[in-house]
Amino acid sequence: MNKQPDNVLTIDDLSAYLKIPKSSLYKLAQEGKLPGQKVGRHWRFHLDAVDEWLKRQPTAKCEDA
Repeated sequence: MNKQPDNVLTIDDLSAYLKIPKSSLYKLAQEGKLPGQKVGRHWRFHLDAVDEWLKRQPTAKCEDA
């Protein structure tokens, strides 16, 4: 019974999910800007909390050149 719940992501899982580098995620998490929890030396992220965080982020507007 080694399978972790699908709603809890590792930094690798979250990097693939959001399609951004792990280094960016570490920085956001350490600054408290990304909802996550450190368990020992490892970060864990609840998928629902990350989805809510993502919805609250300001959207960039494209400007016509």
